[in-house]
Amino acid sequence: VSNGTLYKKTFIEHFEQAPMYVAVLTFLGFGVGTIFGYLRDFMRAWGLEKRNIAAEREEQKDFVPLYQDFENFYTRNLYMRIRDNWNRPICSVPGPLFDLMERVTDDYNWTFRFTGRTIKNVINMGSYNYLGFAETDVNALKTVTIELQKYGTGICSTRQEMGTLDKHVELEKLVAKFLGVEDAMVFGMGFATNSMNIPALVGKGCLILSDELNHTSLVLGARLSGATIRIFKHNNMQSLEKLLRDAIIYGQPRSRRAWRKIIILVEGIYSMEGSIVRLPELVSLKKKYKAYLYLDEAHSIGAIGATGRGVVEYFGMSPDDVDVLMGTFTKSFGAAGGYIAGKKGLVDFLRTHSHSAVYATSMCPPVAEQIIRAMKCLMGLDGTTQGK
Repeated sequence: VSNGTLYKKTFIEHFEQAPMYVAVLTFLGFGVGTIFGYLRDFMRAWGLEKRNIAAEREEQKDFVPLYQDFENFYTRNLYMRIRDNWNRPICSVPGPLFDLMERVTDDYNWTFRFTGRTIKNVINMGSYNYLGFAETDVNALKTVTIELQKYGTGICSTRQEMGTLDKHVELEKLVAKFLGVEDAMVFGMGFATNSMNIPALVGKGCLILSDELNHTSLVLGARLSGATIRIFKHNNMQSLEKLLRDAIIYGQPRSRRAWRKIIILVEGIYSMEGSIVRLPELVSLKKKYKAYLYLDEAHSIGAIGATGRGVVEYFGMSPDDVDVLMGTFTKSFGAAGGYIAGKKGLVDFLRTHSHSAVYATSMCPPVAEQIIRAMKCLMGLDGTTQGK
């Protein structure tokens, strides 16, 4: 897509479509599995087949059920048949190849037992260790070891109490410099960076416009905020503009008062689809309708852009075009936690009002040092050219 002056370079996205025979066979397989699932449920109900899954106790039959039979139908009859493909315990670093703990089942995947053997050199197709920083480089990890010996493994306090260390201050200054913004705040958990900070930014009387394929952390944060939520079609700027226009014209339901805030929630790279947000068009719309933009760069920061600055750099835009920059350190940086970055006023507000700052324990110092090490490598501040 080349949209006038919005895009500084041609932006093309192409997604391979599944062949018709693959789609037909997939639905046919689900259909056959569903039929046999109902047959097996019938046999379990009459005692013809052993019931392995959790069931309600007879003396609690008048209680509200904990285990909904219909909701767990696919778990019992479809997922259980291929369960061994998931939740495999690994026993090595998440590099291109890793080692698995061997396990076997004697009851068709209902339970597993470990054999004590290790399956070596399995191809890693499921990790998001994008840049390899999570691997064990003895020389590179020396600084992490030093911080571990100096500070220990944890802080046991929140950021607002005794949990702010010099390492956190150093990391936040580095993140702000890396992103080209005024200030940043880091948090110990990436998921909570979204779910615990969105409620601090919006509330009742505010409107959230959320992409239909947003991550669960964004969805949960939006729901916890108490704001009104409206969904627009994935990466569809026409759908978003219609919602923005209606929000401006009609205001809040019943009272017709203007919304206190309108905030757009999007991701940089959508983790399940691999699609990239249409940032130039989004920024144009948010400026046109005077809305705020919240950009989750969990999967894009460090991974795209000429120097790893994410989709903002990828599209050649200014960080000031995005009101709230969010990202995580769990992917490209091989660590844990997340950040919120932007104007100093925004970050100062979150230092006081963020639920994570008030209630959650601080990021442990060795993790902070790992992020600093990786980020300095990308910025060329580690004395090497490895991050170029």
